[in-house]
Amino acid sequence: MHAGDRWGERLPPFPEDATRRYQAAGKWENRTIAEQLRGMARRFPDREAVVALDGRASYAELDARTDQIAVGLRELGLRPGDPVLFQVNNRLGSILAWYGVLKAGLVPVATLAQHRRHEIDQVSRRTEAVAHLVDATPGAKFDLLAFAAECAAGHASLRHVLSIGGAQPRSGSTRLEDLAADVEPERAREIVQAIQDDLDPTDVAVFQLSGGTTDIPKVIPRRHAEYWYNSHAYALGFGLSGRSRVAHILPVIHNAGIVCGVHAAHSVGATLLLGTPDVAETFPFLVAEQVTHILVGHAHFRAIGEGGIAALSGSLQKILLSGAKVPLDLFNEIERHGVWSGQNFGMGEGFFALTPPDAPRDARLLSVGTPLSELDEFRILEPGTEQDLPDGTTGELCCRGPYTIPGYLDSAQHNAIAFSSDGFYRTGDLASVLTFDGKRYLSIDGRLKDVISRGGEKVNAEEVEGLLSRHPAIAEAAVVAMPDVRLGERACAFVVARGEAVTLDDIREHLAALGVAKFKWPERLEWVSRLPRSNLGKVDKQSLRERAALLVSADLAGAVEP
Repeated sequence: MHAGDRWGERLPPFPEDATRRYQAAGKWENRTIAEQLRGMARRFPDREAVVALDGRASYAELDARTDQIAVGLRELGLRPGDPVLFQVNNRLGSILAWYGVLKAGLVPVATLAQHRRHEIDQVSRRTEAVAHLVDATPGAKFDLLAFAAECAAGHASLRHVLSIGGAQPRSGSTRLEDLAADVEPERAREIVQAIQDDLDPTDVAVFQLSGGTTDIPKVIPRRHAEYWYNSHAYALGFGLSGRSRVAHILPVIHNAGIVCGVHAAHSVGATLLLGTPDVAETFPFLVAEQVTHILVGHAHFRAIGEGGIAALSGSLQKILLSGAKVPLDLFNEIERHGVWSGQNFGMGEGFFALTPPDAPRDARLLSVGTPLSELDEFRILEPGTEQDLPDGTTGELCCRGPYTIPGYLDSAQHNAIAFSSDGFYRTGDLASVLTFDGKRYLSIDGRLKDVISRGGEKVNAEEVEGLLSRHPAIAEAAVVAMPDVRLGERACAFVVARGEAVTLDDIREHLAALGVAKFKWPERLEWVSRLPRSNLGKVDKQSLRERAALLVSADLAGAVEP
């Protein structure tokens, strides 16, 4: 069976006329992601492709070693189209694994290292994952390798446990470092080329995960041609070139990490500087490696403003800020150090907006820019309808284009409401169009979806409410966002007791026992006699958000009192 035929009707296709249009315009090239990397390695063999805290590799070294990894994966019995769960951190081995898996024709499934049994069980069953790759670097607080073995025991399809970073092999698992290292590079290249020859650039390359409003994770299928184009368009929009040294400090096996970090850098022959979210170790590394471009999420706004931009400004040319409205004082501080700043907005489903290099100052501060591609289409609709709203009016952002998916995997019922009748994806984000110097820019004004954006990770409120309600002491629960200076938002749970109230620590133990990722846990618990409701009987989330914000303000006021 051809790898592209694996998903059948479970995978919504791009419309044929759209596919032809994107190909004719040169946006979708007739090459897989692995072939794109190979092309760059031929052009720039000695140029650094990746510099991480734990090592570095040139384009030639990256290409050759990932060929061998692909051969080793094939020797294990993995076949094109097989999904592989990724649970790894920001290290050189993660990039080697990423391209090695793609070169073997396998499909990376981009989960987070913080995910636990609750998430991994659902994702692995939805994607029918065959292998589970984890970071086994010594000294970690959580043993991902033991966790992967535990997950595999309960899944018929999960036949292989793979690892990177482990000092020694562990029974029942395979270290990627040990795969096919003795295979001659020429032979490995032949095998990889034969695999790639049987793939189509419109085949699924990667599965990303959506942080939406349902408790069942939605799987985002990204194809080779459109996913690489997404990254290349971002690279061009950000002004990257072969001389750029592009920093990424957010989780790398994540849509932003792949599009804005790995593939963007490699689409133009640039160097990826792979740090970690820990600025204490990452900022000195970036200074030493002469970073020129960086994307920063809301969780790092404060670090950038409080000395980060001063440290990086010796070599830094451009910074993109993402995930929240940019504070004026931060914008001014970056400007004071002579660094160009703009904004970025994007999603795993595809659509991206980016500040153009020639945007006026107010546009850079007050908007997230313009769509990446001239073939991107977007509409601002009255929520729940297909009625367009005039510029300056806030409504739901809906989009389609050469790298926005036509539907989620195996989700026909959800796709029917997630897309308009003419194929525009309903993002759930509230947006409006602002005009500066006669040009239209996007402003992100909020969201329709009931999610909490904690440091860039989306937490589905409905999912957490369902998990809380499984506790015997809780009769009812409502989870809302409360503001947070560092992370943007954290989860606050308003709960109605079934009997005697319990503590936040009890709730944490309950969620840990259910195998829920820690970043989803509520960080404030408020017991109430009843939840406020609208005239229609729905929980009044807006009043609860306002109450949570007042509680946070009171805490902050108390903290500064003499």
